[in-house]
Amino acid sequence: MPVKKAKKAKKAKKAKKAKKAAKRTAKKAKKPAKRTAKKPAKRT
Repeated sequence: MPVKKAKKAKKAKKAKKAKKAAKRTAKKAKKPAKRTAKKPAKRT
């Protein structure tokens, strides 16, 4: 029993981390998208 519980806890932790990471990358993807669209135009 404890082994099963530990495995479930690990899965839950991984799921939480994945969700957090997804949120973070979504934020990152949104923010620099606007900035980088302007920057290379200036550089070239």
